[in-house]
Amino acid sequence: MGIDISKIHKNTNVKTENKSSSVGDFFSQELSFSKKIGAKEKVVLYKDLSTLLNAGVDFKTALEILANQQKKKHLKELILELKSKIVKGKSFYEALENTGLFSSYEYFSIKIGEETKKLDTVLLELHKYFKRQIKLRKQIISVITYPSFVLVLTVGVLYFMLTYVVPMFKSIFNQFDGDLPALTKNIIVLSEKFPTIFVGILVVVITSMFLFKIYGQNPSFRNIKSKIILKIPFFGKLVKMVYLARYCQFLDLLLTSKTSLTESLDMVKKMIGFYPIESSIDPIRNDVIKGIPFAAAMKKHKIYEYKLISMVEVAEEINELDTMFSRLADEYDEEVEHKTKMIGVILEPLIIIVIGLIVGLIMVAMYAPMFDLSKIINGN
Repeated sequence: MGIDISKIHKNTNVKTENKSSSVGDFFSQELSFSKKIGAKEKVVLYKDLSTLLNAGVDFKTALEILANQQKKKHLKELILELKSKIVKGKSFYEALENTGLFSSYEYFSIKIGEETKKLDTVLLELHKYFKRQIKLRKQIISVITYPSFVLVLTVGVLYFMLTYVVPMFKSIFNQFDGDLPALTKNIIVLSEKFPTIFVGILVVVITSMFLFKIYGQNPSFRNIKSKIILKIPFFGKLVKMVYLARYCQFLDLLLTSKTSLTESLDMVKKMIGFYPIESSIDPIRNDVIKGIPFAAAMKKHKIYEYKLISMVEVAEEINELDTMFSRLADEYDEEVEHKTKMIGVILEPLIIIVIGLIVGLIMVAMYAPMFDLSKIINGN
């Protein structure tokens, strides 16, 4: 249905932005926006539009104000394009969808806001959603930057030592008629086969990427992949927390917009992007339709933690599901932030130890025969 731009008035029920940041899925496609509009730009766009609508500005004027504020030409043209489509009778969510620059989560949420007359509230929630994405992305980048640099350095050192250092020692050892220690022999064999091993690893990586591209949406493949990810020590727990936070955040927004629980679950299934949760939605929804409590329906699936189920059970009794999901999203966000920092704390010394062991092992293997050089020379 089209949005009536003359009837958008101030909404006094907008929730204040005093909640801590939650997180969304940094493993999903919603983090990959068009080059024409990024997450930072969306944060400003949704916040400003929400502020204008909440202040009582009509929709057409709000878009004109936003367009005039833009310093980037493509953003200004985009906003004017949206205004033009809305004036011609399209709803806001249809205008967003037609541009191809916005995710399904965005225009589905906007649709809910239009239908429930809470567009300013939904826009504010979208502002917070992308703000959380930016925060999480910065955390991930800060954590992986140093380990990635050190990992590249480690591969470079290993390549240099096995390609240049070890062959040099091998040529020296070949001048003597004597047995070399087993460790030294193994390192020399590794050096000789290193180019083949390197090519083999490269082929495996490329093949894996190719298989992911072909079978990435296959349910069986996604099920196996998610099970493997969740079993990875520490990292699996982090991934689970990220998606549970996203699950709570989606339900918070949808239920706050007065969307029914069954419809909310349908939308969560479309947007969650994580197979264990996605595959649980239909059974949960069917149970809810049959009259089974939401918490009891969730309890049948292992992906949902006891804490989440028990809190939902309490919220159902007092009819405060939207508020509870908001609090749960904040709690999971704090856990993710803590675990992300812990990854950095653990990885840095661990990688240094690994580098030391690799370099030390190769050097010991090369210098060990030197300590017994007299025996090698005498052929003993």
